[in-house]
This record gives sequence, structure tokens and C-alpha cells, in this order.
Amino acid sequence: MTNQDFPRSQWLRLWTALPADQLRTVAAALSSRYEIDDLELPQSGLGLLPLNDGALGEAYFLGEIPLARAHVRIADKQGRSVEGAAILMDDRASLARTLAILDGALAANLSGSEAAHDLLRAGAEKTREIAVDRQKLLAATRVDFSLLGTAEEEDEDA
Repeated sequence: MTNQDFPRSQWLRLWTALPADQLRTVAAALSSRYEIDDLELPQSGLGLLPLNDGALGEAYFLGEIPLARAHVRIADKQGRSVEGAAILMDDRASLARTLAILDGALAANLSGSEAAHDLLRAGAEKTREIAVDRQKLLAATRVDFSLLGTAEEEDEDA
């Protein structure tokens, strides 16, 4: 098992595909093994989503999105420490802190982080299932417009 199986940029996406309780259980186990300090208090709130107008190139705000963020330091008994962070489109600051703990532990490959890696695998499987379900829905809603052309031609002939 290596952390290179999944790029770090995908970790939050894979973890958030799973129920939050599963994530909290693993983070709680890591918290009991290591000292967790908040470098910034976990926060949640609203962020403005900026876009550029296609015609004039001017920036405008499409709307508000929920954001949660956390930044933690994880230290072991010998005083070595690592940091983890998470920013996600969600309104649960506690979930952001949970993900920051998993992020730091797995990035540093701390003892006990194997469970966080197992969660990545489970999240990857869940996202694959979601993608397959979406493809099935897309296939079920596909419309064959070629039949419309022949019906119009028949109407014109009559």
C-alpha cells in the first residue's frame, strides 16, 4: 500500500463520497494515538463563486456556496509533527477537521493511517459506482432525433 495509489488532490473527493461517521471513526482513532492541535479554528460559512462574463470579460458573482475549512498539527509522543488541512464545499466544520486529520496522517504515513488509506479505496469504489449509475441514467434519457426528421418529411408529402 502506498499513498501514490491516489493523488493527494483527490483524497477529499474520495473521502467525502463515504458516510461522515466512517471518517469520524478513523479520525477518532488517530486522535487517541496522537496529539491534535488546531492551527486555525475549524470554520464554516459562505463563499462567493466568481465567474467571468463571456462577452465583456468582467468578473461577477454567480452565487454563494457553503465552505468549511480546517488546519491541524498532528504530533506524536517523540515531538515529531505533521500538518493536515481540508477545504470543502460543505457547511460542517467538524467534517473539515476530520478530513484534515486524515489528510495529515496519511500524507506523513503515520502509524494507524492504513485505515485512512482503506477509506480512500472505499471512496474510489463508491465514486465508480456513482459514475456507472450516472452513465445508466444518461443512456436511459438519450433521445433519437433522427426519427423526427422522417416524420416531418412524411407530413410535407401528404
